[in-house]
Amino acid sequence: MSCVFCMIRDGRIPSTKVHEDERTIAFMDINPINPGHLLVIPKVHALTVLDVADEDMVACYRVAKRLAAAVQKAVNPGGMILAQFNGPAAFQSVPHFHVHVMPRFENDGKGFTWELIKGDPAEIAQTAAKIHAAL
Repeated sequence: MSCVFCMIRDGRIPSTKVHEDERTIAFMDINPINPGHLLVIPKVHALTVLDVADEDMVACYRVAKRLAAAVQKAVNPGGMILAQFNGPAAFQSVPHFHVHVMPRFENDGKGFTWELIKGDPAEIAQTAAKIHAAL
């Protein structure tokens, strides 16, 4: 398997681990947005949120919450982003489910915004109906 996160899990690639339990591993991001940026992954390989077992996803978010509190104490950011991306169009760079814990600082020069444009209420309602029908 050529999944970089599975290789980290298996110890074939070095990482700076900050947590490990029976379901998850957390390690520092090697391309951090800011100091304290880390990743939480399930030990079982899953590509996206659509593939990960519910128990593994819940475990990842429990660990992410706990580590976010530790990052808050360690680096005292002005805010924190917990983010999870799915697929290349959503900027998922490693095809293994993972949660980013990203500390943010006022005026850190890093972006993560988009222009707010009022949506068409009829189109929003139509899309909601399609989602409801898909449930």
